[in-house]
Amino acid sequence: MTSPDTATETATETETEIRAMSIDLQLASADPVPRRRRPRSLALELVESLGDRIREGRLATGDKLPTEAAIMAEFAVSRTVVREAISKLQAAGLVETRHGIGTFVTGVGEAPGFRIAPEQFGTLRDVIAVLELRIGIETEAAALAAMRRSDVNLAQMRAALDAVAQAVEQGRDAVAADFQFHLEIARATQNSHYTELMATLGTGIIPRARLEVVEALDEERRQYLRRVNGEHESIYDAIVNRDPEAARAAMRTHLANSRERRRRAQAEAG
Repeated sequence: MTSPDTATETATETETEIRAMSIDLQLASADPVPRRRRPRSLALELVESLGDRIREGRLATGDKLPTEAAIMAEFAVSRTVVREAISKLQAAGLVETRHGIGTFVTGVGEAPGFRIAPEQFGTLRDVIAVLELRIGIETEAAALAAMRRSDVNLAQMRAALDAVAQAVEQGRDAVAADFQFHLEIARATQNSHYTELMATLGTGIIPRARLEVVEALDEERRQYLRRVNGEHESIYDAIVNRDPEAARAAMRTHLANSRERRRRAQAEAG
């Protein structure tokens, strides 16, 4: 039975999300040329704002960060944006989350964590280099996920795959859902380092997020994206079946196919 405190907290968070959506709609209607802001951009802005407070001493080492609901209300963003920002702050060594207690400031992050700057995704050569890195990391992540995944992990992966398929059929950008699927595999390893690394890299690791202009999809493009999602389904099936070797092979095939497509494009471009 839900307690009055839990019900009140849930209602408050729901109202906060509704207010955030309202603000987004108002901003969009005020702009004569509507622009779609990516959740990742909002997360980076939130990282900068909270990081500035830590570096300026307004949030000192040992201080507890405000709750998700409080951050959502202050910055008019969704829970997803808050969680991505917190992941990035963790990867940068600025905060740590203590389960059941909260998130605390650990320092000023003087030793910067690993990152790939946006300008390092700018060319086909750059994208191929990142795909080579991903093959080394994500093939093993898929194998670990097959051994350690929970039912909750599977449900999150299934939701991401369904979101990709829906976006493709509706002619919409599927990059965010594609990245979410790979992020959920990292989470299913039950190894926070994989999750933090993926969160730090962000949606830019999806090749078409950097090199392809999002336009209405023609049938040829839809068929291509269906094949890509078919590769995702093979990875998912292996993880469902707790088959680490099949998961490793399916992930390697998926990423190697993407790398080869970019190599062909690079050769054709001269």
